Amino acid sequence: LKVPQLLCEISPHKKLYNIITPRYNNMIFIVGGAGYIGSHVNKLLSNEGYKTLILDNLSKGHEEFVKWGKFIKGDLKDKRLLARIFKEYDINAVMHFAALTDVRESIQDPGSYYKNNVKNTLNLLDAMRENVKKFIFSSTCAVYGNPLEIPITEDHPCNPISPYGRSKLMIENILEDYSRAYDFNYVSLRYFNAAGADPQTEIGEWHEPETHLIPIILDAAIGKRENVQIFGTDYPTPDGTCIRDYIHVMDLANAHYKALRLLEEDKSEIFNLGNGNGFSVKEIIETCKEITGEKIHTIESKKRPGDPPILIGSSKKAKRILRWRPEFADIKDIIETAWEWHQKLNRETI
Repeated sequence: LKVPQLLCEISPHKKLYNIITPRYNNMIFIVGGAGYIGSHVNKLLSNEGYKTLILDNLSKGHEEFVKWGKFIKGDLKDKRLLARIFKEYDINAVMHFAALTDVRESIQDPGSYYKNNVKNTLNLLDAMRENVKKFIFSSTCAVYGNPLEIPITEDHPCNPISPYGRSKLMIENILEDYSRAYDFNYVSLRYFNAAGADPQTEIGEWHEPETHLIPIILDAAIGKRENVQIFGTDYPTPDGTCIRDYIHVMDLANAHYKALRLLEEDKSEIFNLGNGNGFSVKEIIETCKEITGEKIHTIESKKRPGDPPILIGSSKKAKRILRWRPEFADIKDIIETAWEWHQKLNRETI
């Protein structure tokens, strides 16, 4: 029998042979699956027996993280590629992680955020419209802006204060419209601060440059940077620094798995994903000192635009409807997994 020609290019460790394989049944299409959260979701879904297809342009992700499923290097701006993917593969649901996520960068260069986070997401939605009716969107607590009450629930007014947050809210509004018009169901997951790493240290957090607080602190602990900047020490909080709700990345992955199950019931929902507890920047630094046993030098800097003083989320709705429970509720457990990964990453990349 002749093997038909392949349409797309797969990673070297899952070699693409320029041939078309027969149509794959019931795959989960993970866009941005070589990145931090997407790769952890890919691991969990693969362990649960799902077939996965990964699309990533590797601008932020790492091909080394695609250890499960099939990998296509490509970009959401490529409409022809998207059309070919949805023609070749029998995709059951789409998970979208391919967003730009730096609040400060979005203020400095909003155009790139609206092009990538909004325009490119529309390309994806339009490509899947005819055949795929299930969509899970990686959203953010940044859609709320400065909170009026704590903890934040899903019915809190949305008033984002950065182009990043606005770009995410735009897609949520589009999803609502698409759901009504095109017989389409979605789950939007509003993350609070993703942190930690795969407990087996196969994958973890790896950004270049790094912008997230915990790995920045761990960089200082390991000697990769001289100090940690604290942006603002006069916020209306007990120690003057911002307070955030940290959620372990594998708990986020588990929520995506449960959201996928919910979509089988043809329901659309929005959920917050957080621990419900807040920790200040100074508290996170002190906890990192305790876990690493290292001195961590800090310097105080000016506030950054777009940073609310406190962001703590209520996940009661996710717990009630998805029956989701964070397994890594203790901030020490979260940081310990991050530290184990961080040490491994630096041993392998030095």
